[in-house]
Amino acid sequence: MSIHRRSAAVLLSLALTVVGTLVGVAAQESKPTVRHHRVAEEVPDDSSSPEVDQAETAMQHHDFTAAESLLQKAITAKPNDYRAWFDLGYVYNATRRGTQAIDAYRKAVAAKPDVFESNLNLGILLAGQGDKVEAAKYLKAATQLKPTANPEEGLARAWQSLGRVEEDSDPQQALAAYSEAAKLNPKAAQPHLSAGILLEKQNELDAAAREFQLAAELDPKSPEALAGLSNVSMKQKKYPEAEAALRKLLAADPQNNNARVQLGRVLAAEGKSDEGAQELQQGLRADPGDPHAALELGTLYVQAGKDSEAEQQFRIAVQKMPQDAEAHYALGSLLMHEKKYPEAQQELLAAVKLKPDLADAYGNLAVVASENKNYELALKALDYRAKFLPESSASYFLRATCFDNLKAVKQAVEYYQRFLAADAGKLPDQEWQARHRLMALDPRHAEQYQIKKK
Repeated sequence: MSIHRRSAAVLLSLALTVVGTLVGVAAQESKPTVRHHRVAEEVPDDSSSPEVDQAETAMQHHDFTAAESLLQKAITAKPNDYRAWFDLGYVYNATRRGTQAIDAYRKAVAAKPDVFESNLNLGILLAGQGDKVEAAKYLKAATQLKPTANPEEGLARAWQSLGRVEEDSDPQQALAAYSEAAKLNPKAAQPHLSAGILLEKQNELDAAAREFQLAAELDPKSPEALAGLSNVSMKQKKYPEAEAALRKLLAADPQNNNARVQLGRVLAAEGKSDEGAQELQQGLRADPGDPHAALELGTLYVQAGKDSEAEQQFRIAVQKMPQDAEAHYALGSLLMHEKKYPEAQQELLAAVKLKPDLADAYGNLAVVASENKNYELALKALDYRAKFLPESSASYFLRATCFDNLKAVKQAVEYYQRFLAADAGKLPDQEWQARHRLMALDPRHAEQYQIKKK
């Protein structure tokens, strides 16, 4: 009995799964799983080529070479046989000939525009090749058609795919598409995940959190949902919620090193430095190559007063991220604290070269340059700092001592005076030194600089 004599019910019982299964959040359209499906016809088509039936049997046995040959014969006999073109599109896609698959599906749609599966497959393949405008055209058409089998699931896939391709061009339409997918498949976490990711990109954090929470309720072990919930909670500074999500994620997947490192960061933000350090240490043992974790662990060691351990971690970060200004700044600042001034100067110079607007680094650079007796560099660093931050009594004092050492008496007197006017007793030792130097540099006005007892 040839295929065009069979009823739709019989066809469905023999057919494979509906085409167009979507994959994960990050690359839903890049390599779609497109499965063959014999398209049921409400009205029998007596003119269908018998080769199509034979080709579909060969396809069920994954004999794509035989199927392609039969389908080519069918198309030669009947150029507008949409079923033949549909099947040929599947064969091309299964044998990794994406361009030819797209062309075949286009011809299937041209021959019979109202077939859901043809439009869906064509849209997914176009999206995978980056042609999102064309992809949206066929996916929108698919959302208005009836799938041959599992209609709600099929339409949910179409809406989900449409949302994916519209994210960049029309985010609100993409969110509406994800909402339709969620209505059609209320037990699926994927539409809520996709909506959460898009809302987070738009900085709509409350709405994103709700979507991630819904996804997590539908799939309690979903790493994407728990990670999304954690990320949004951190951005909102809701650290207890972020911690709870990450602990659930680690309970489901104890080997998830990214989650462990993230938990260390959250604990540190909560002020739980010891616990945070333990998690980061464990994460680094599992992945010694994570320079960001090393940088954060070093920061926790600084807070704990463990300078040697901090220096080790900062050096790892600098070695693995030589173009990261923050890593050089962290190492340079620690070396300054350790009074390793020549190397500190080198690291801080690297930091400001990589990131010229790193304001705080200029202040530290000025200090270490002064300690290295490079007073010209110290003054230059203070000038750069002043472009980003207001002058302070400390910066005035440092300027004064640099000018003093350079024998620039006029400028030294000026900045010692500015320091005294601005300090108001906050740095008593430096005030004593400033008055002492002013008496020496400006003896005509020595009385007004009378040294106060410490």
